[in-house]
Amino acid sequence: MGEGISSFLPFIAMLAVLYFFMIAPQMKRAKKEKAFAKALKRGDRVIMKSGMHGKVAELNDKDNSCIIETQAGKIKFDRSAISMEMSSKLNTASTKK
Repeated sequence: MGEGISSFLPFIAMLAVLYFFMIAPQMKRAKKEKAFAKALKRGDRVIMKSGMHGKVAELNDKDNSCIIETQAGKIKFDRSAISMEMSSKLNTASTKK
């Protein structure tokens, strides 16, 4: 009986490592991105994941989208298309000037 459990210990340890190094950080990041998207407000300068820069012109909570104003005009995007890291760097760099 003890031999059966000990043969599963490496598998259990591997699952624990997988959880703590891959799954938990991914869940934490998703939670932060969701909070970032919810905290967006009109006038925030953002960078899209595609690299496009713009300013939030309108927010729509019904379909979780936003309209971004760029130099070329206004474009509608899903809020998940906004890069949290790049937008944070952009806004912290502009406040330091």
